Amino acid sequence: MRTACEGVDRSFEIVIVDDGSTDGTMEMLEREAGERPWLRVVRLRRNFGKSAALSAGFEHCSGEIVITLDGDGQDDPAEIPALIAMLDEGFDLVSGWKRQRRDPALKRWPSKLFNWVTARLSGLRLHDFNCGFKAYRGECARSMELYGELHRYIPVLAADQGWRVTELAVEHRPRVHGTSKFGRERYARGLFDLMTVLFIGRYQQRPLHLFGGIGLIMILVGLGISAYLTVLRIIGEGIGDRPLLLLGVLLIVVGIQFLTFGLLGQLMAAMSYERGSSRAADYQVERVVEARDA
Repeated sequence: MRTACEGVDRSFEIVIVDDGSTDGTMEMLEREAGERPWLRVVRLRRNFGKSAALSAGFEHCSGEIVITLDGDGQDDPAEIPALIAMLDEGFDLVSGWKRQRRDPALKRWPSKLFNWVTARLSGLRLHDFNCGFKAYRGECARSMELYGELHRYIPVLAADQGWRVTELAVEHRPRVHGTSKFGRERYARGLFDLMTVLFIGRYQQRPLHLFGGIGLIMILVGLGISAYLTVLRIIGEGIGDRPLLLLGVLLIVVGIQFLTFGLLGQLMAAMSYERGSSRAADYQVERVVEARDA
């Protein structure tokens, strides 16, 4: 990593976030940080997850350009200059694309489906959203509000904020450190996270557009059914035992509820905007070690 950074002819710092490791990594890194002014180590009090680790890293870095990569050795730091060159072309975020992924098929094929669905639903046509090897402009990185597992959708979040996003094919090497956290439960979590990202990007400040639109459609359909049944009643047909009557009333009632949810959500969004939104951090830093602490 240090060799790659020195090759770009820029001043640099390396920030390592220890997300609750238990293998003695932190002790070794603390000794290194005390002797190397360009190294900073951020230790979280326990394992909070990748989104929290990225947020902590973004908070404790100060560079105009931020490069992220995982600690499993699958990304090649020698490609950092190529990512920076893409930023120099006018982009704000360059996401790595593991075109030749060196992972088992059990991980590759679900990942292809995940990326295909995310690209279609978000409108951001990238091949690889969840690659940890990314280059950001500093202000872009520090604008990211990550929690839960939203790190998978960083390009979508950035594009929704107006940052210019692109991707670059990068080499992907077999895993040499750590173990994969991949599991079947990630499928459902990934779907819920995608829904969260799409909602945040499109309706966070205007929830009435979503809930009000759904409610209005339901009310109109319910009124249409009620009008139809009213005509039947006028011409003498019985409607009291028709399931359609219950459906019409139910659609109107539920539609009004959706409108109410939308209005309440819009009120909360307006109040949050007036106060200035603030969110408690989803992680707790135990300590930061750097050269001046030695």
